[in-house]
Amino acid sequence: MPSYGRSLLDRVLAGVDSDPNGTQRARLTHVTELPARTAQLTAWPQWLSPDVVTAVEATGIAAPWTHQTQTADLAADGAHVVVATGTASGKSLGYQLPVLNALLEDPRATALYLSPTKALGADQLRAAIELTGEGPLRDIRPAAYDGDTPAEIRRWVRENSRWIFTNPDMLHAGILRSHQRWARLLRRLRYVVIDESHAYRGVFGSHVALVIRRLRRLAAYYGADPVFVLCSATTADPQVSAARLIGAPCTAVTTDGSPCGARTVALWEPPLRTGVTGDNGAPTRRPATVDAAGIMAGLVAEGARTLTFVRSRRAAEVVAIDTRNLLATAAPELADRVSAYRAGYLAEDRRELETALSDGSLLGAATTNALELGVDIAGLDAVVISGFPGTIASFWQQAGRAGRRSQGALVVLVARDDPLDIYLVNHPEALLGRAVEAAIIDPRNPYVLGPHLLCAGLEHPLTDSEIEELGAGSVIRELAAQGLVRHRRHPRLGGRWHVTATTPPHDEVDVRGGIGATVAIVDEETGRLLGTADAGRAPATLHPGAVHLHQGETFVVDDLDLETGIAFVHAAQPGWTTRARSVTSIELGEVEHERAHGGVTAGFAQVSVTSQVVGYLRTLSTGEVLDAVELTMPAHTLPTRAVFYTVTEELLIRAGIGPRDVAGALHAAEHAAIGMLPLLAGCDRWDLGGVSTAEHPATGLPTVFVYDGHAGGAGFAERGFARLRTWLSTTRSAIESCPCPSGCPSCVQSPKCGNGNNPLDKAGAAALLAAVLDELPEHWSIDLDIDTPQS
Repeated sequence: MPSYGRSLLDRVLAGVDSDPNGTQRARLTHVTELPARTAQLTAWPQWLSPDVVTAVEATGIAAPWTHQTQTADLAADGAHVVVATGTASGKSLGYQLPVLNALLEDPRATALYLSPTKALGADQLRAAIELTGEGPLRDIRPAAYDGDTPAEIRRWVRENSRWIFTNPDMLHAGILRSHQRWARLLRRLRYVVIDESHAYRGVFGSHVALVIRRLRRLAAYYGADPVFVLCSATTADPQVSAARLIGAPCTAVTTDGSPCGARTVALWEPPLRTGVTGDNGAPTRRPATVDAAGIMAGLVAEGARTLTFVRSRRAAEVVAIDTRNLLATAAPELADRVSAYRAGYLAEDRRELETALSDGSLLGAATTNALELGVDIAGLDAVVISGFPGTIASFWQQAGRAGRRSQGALVVLVARDDPLDIYLVNHPEALLGRAVEAAIIDPRNPYVLGPHLLCAGLEHPLTDSEIEELGAGSVIRELAAQGLVRHRRHPRLGGRWHVTATTPPHDEVDVRGGIGATVAIVDEETGRLLGTADAGRAPATLHPGAVHLHQGETFVVDDLDLETGIAFVHAAQPGWTTRARSVTSIELGEVEHERAHGGVTAGFAQVSVTSQVVGYLRTLSTGEVLDAVELTMPAHTLPTRAVFYTVTEELLIRAGIGPRDVAGALHAAEHAAIGMLPLLAGCDRWDLGGVSTAEHPATGLPTVFVYDGHAGGAGFAERGFARLRTWLSTTRSAIESCPCPSGCPSCVQSPKCGNGNNPLDKAGAAALLAAVLDELPEHWSIDLDIDTPQS
């Protein structure tokens, strides 16, 4: 008998047809069955109060699983701990037991809970309220303190709640900034819970790491030394990632004692379309969102409760609409039981959707990763993932939303027209057989560290020893040179740094990753503020004529004033999207690591990337390019870090690449490498940029650069250099396995190319990479100390 998940898949396949623009059926490239896992139960910890046990048992939990008691025991003993087990494995109980016990024993003790999303925080708050609603635990009064908390409620929370549920943004701007008002919380802070800690990576993770260091610093100032309990998806080296995040050693719990139903995992490749071409006449695939909507409609028609994960807010709306339209014909009584879910909705709308998903009144939802993290949606039958979510950790996190029933579930990954997606669905071992990535953060990135030093110094003067511990000597001296801090020596306390900045430093920090000035996006017809964008990215996304999407509405940019920081837009439905075209140059700075092997030299260096938007393409939803519009925008320089390699003329000759083909071969190799680096570096291709040139001024040779798209770097290019051979080998394989004749979005074309994907030489890129790999040593191994914890 086929499994439940396989039965669902077979029924979906039976109903799939080609769309009018395609001549092929979607191709199922791989199907695998993941076996069920049985529960490993244990007894309640002896140190646990009977009142806590009673409260937990009242929620239906008769006994804990092994990883839950192991986590609780470590935390109760005062050890920082990270529990890294699968989705829906009940990690929450591991922190609930020690927190509830401590708050019950000490009526003045407090706890703090941090989550990366409001949906997750609200879900965990509901669970805490259920546990503490009656009996001896009722004085804990768990409460939310986030952007949705009304102003009149915030004071009550600050003065009365002993377990506060918030996020890193509000911790930074609302608690640490005004810590004197939060002395009650900080003085008796016993536990800090960091939920879904694997979400804190890259620049976002670097910001959060520094926010947490500031929290620990202020807690110590008030006399507290809280224990940190982190919950994470299964990741590589969780104790290392957790220690780097909080700045202190952590113990990891990784053996999952929870039960899990069997799952069928299918990899799905949409077909190439006929009559529709992209840049330079390249073939294009049917959009992943089209196939995802068809799959979800088929599943919902079978009565299967389904989540479809997409990569953007707009895609969530589109997939939900397309699914409802399909159901209107196939099963009209079910069309209203499908919705979109994404950030940007009002709080009450989000809560209503979460409840409808949980109780089954909503059968299907198209969602961004807002529902990836932790929200308890029991009983899902299927998950459709429209486009690889960027990391293997996120893939398994999304896949884990299904499979909570003993009968099993179905997971389908639908590939986008993207090199990494197409590679993964055709090389299942690279997705299903690999360990998940480690979270990469760099708290010492000077462009992140500098603003946080100002925030910390304003909260309480920084001591010389703290600056030394943070490795921030050069950064604090630069701030002093700018007149933002000054040093004073206290006769008893020693040297201390005081902030002299005239503008509040907290306002200049965007914990989500934006650094520096922001641009306000304003509807000029109504005066409504739609949102903000980083000034550095604004010329490429908010140039005059750019199409801007906001909460399902479409706007066109009329004017961008970088001096005043305002972009004026008007509502419109132009029928096309826009993509900026730019010219980019890269200046090589200090080379931090370099290796030469035959005709190839590879390195990791500080660079300055200067980009200038010179126009944009107008593109239909089918991918067809309408035309190109010229623009002249101000140049923008990004100081960052890059991995690079150079090749000699002799190597190119041996590879059969003539002088006229060098630029196209380098350019295609650069694009493909950017597309594949996320597989190794735990990032998205939009976190990266690249430049290739037939003769770079600093090297005098043909050179390919791939750089972090964040000021100061984010650690991704560094990971590329550390695993250069594996990275380039995978890139070559992706190019050679693509069936297109001369390059397409599935191999060497890039959706963000500033030159309109021209020139590109697919065959030349494959030959170039083969020649480079022949020169590199078979066992390329470089220890760059990327994941070493820093305090």
